[in-house]
Amino acid sequence: MKTRTLLFAAVIFTLIAFPAMAMQGHDSSGSSGGHDMKSDDKMDHGAHGMQMDQSKMGGTFKHTDMQGGLDAEFQVMSLASMNMTSDKGETHHIMVNLKETDGGEPIKNAVGKIKVIAPDKTEQESPLKNYSGILAANFTFKEPGKYGVICLLKDQDEKQVFKFWYDHKN
Repeated sequence: MKTRTLLFAAVIFTLIAFPAMAMQGHDSSGSSGGHDMKSDDKMDHGAHGMQMDQSKMGGTFKHTDMQGGLDAEFQVMSLASMNMTSDKGETHHIMVNLKETDGGEPIKNAVGKIKVIAPDKTEQESPLKNYSGILAANFTFKEPGKYGVICLLKDQDEKQVFKFWYDHKN
């Protein structure tokens, strides 16, 4: 069981580290593969002073956000693209990697949950599992369209809510 967990953590790390190294020094919002946000794609985030960057590279959708001293990098990818399957029939994997703002230390002990709202307004909610500091959960995306992703995270006594849209295409 420990070997399987370590192997899974290594796969997750590789999936995070490789795209990050490939994008180092590049603006992911440019015309070379970036995702241009339209005004109807924006979500109301209140007055948190957040910065958003959304891109879709190599089958992995990325969303970065900053709130309350936390930098969060979300990744949405199909289980099939990760050569994985789910006993429960789930189709997608959502991961979040946290660190202190402005290049600070990685945050390894956060807990949280994610709620996904489908285009037909049905909801799925799952607690995030901690894989050596990378939080993740699986979901089912049945139909194409915009899925709302709401993530509640707690680190020590601080709670943060992150929201973004994921445009699922078959």
